[in-house]
Amino acid sequence: MILVFGKSGQVACELQAIIADARFLSRDDADLSDPQACAEHILSTRPDAVINAAAYTAVDKAEDDEDRAMIVNGDAPTAMAEACATLGIPIVHISTDYVFDGNGDTPFPPDYPVEPLGAYGRTKLAGEKGIQASGAAFAVLRTSWVFSSFGGNFVKTMLRLAETRESLNVVADQIGGPTSARSIARACATMARQLIATPQKSGIYHFSGSPDVSWADFARAIFETAGKNVRVNDIPTSDYPTPAARPLNSRLDCSSLNVFGLSRPDWKPELEDVIAKLEVRT
Repeated sequence: MILVFGKSGQVACELQAIIADARFLSRDDADLSDPQACAEHILSTRPDAVINAAAYTAVDKAEDDEDRAMIVNGDAPTAMAEACATLGIPIVHISTDYVFDGNGDTPFPPDYPVEPLGAYGRTKLAGEKGIQASGAAFAVLRTSWVFSSFGGNFVKTMLRLAETRESLNVVADQIGGPTSARSIARACATMARQLIATPQKSGIYHFSGSPDVSWADFARAIFETAGKNVRVNDIPTSDYPTPAARPLNSRLDCSSLNVFGLSRPDWKPELEDVIAKLEVRT
């Protein structure tokens, strides 16, 4: 049995359709604000593996709420991993491109020096370090620009705005790989199962959709796929200030995924599927 922290988030929702032998913990079941309680869930359940698909993801809010974000993104995953080490089971943990400074225009490999720009990245990096130091078999999966038919994300925001807008200004100097939550879920499930048998595959891995694009070009793809006649105007990040700095370069080198027999997924078919699902619901 695989124990999954998270039940209503984008990746957790997709995992529910992928892993039959899993138990999913909602916030009411296991609040990541109480790291020790999370560890005790693992110790009492004694699963075959753990996937942490829960996190503090409010990037801008974290700038003024870093203490709580640190507990959820740093302390809780560390406590989970330490419990996994006690039981001798692996943990798969989802992290982010925000651990990098976003400089340059080439993809970041997993071993590239980390330098977060803000609180969210710092707290996620703390979780990575805690997991690495725990002694558990692990896979930290850094990803970017997550979208799905669940929760809040860029695709759903663009489609909502398209209902009332004929044109939109969208940032064009941030480049990254849009990644479907379903593809992330599949990768997490694959990694968890392989780590049970082969803990030597432990490490930090990158996983993002292909090809890399700007937010503006991703918006154009969304409108084209959805059949929306919305003009996208390219703007620089400086014209769209936010409390938390965003990395300009979110490209990730995903070549090491071949250890698990995985490769970068094409986000375009996934986008078509997500939009089709959203159209059915409306």
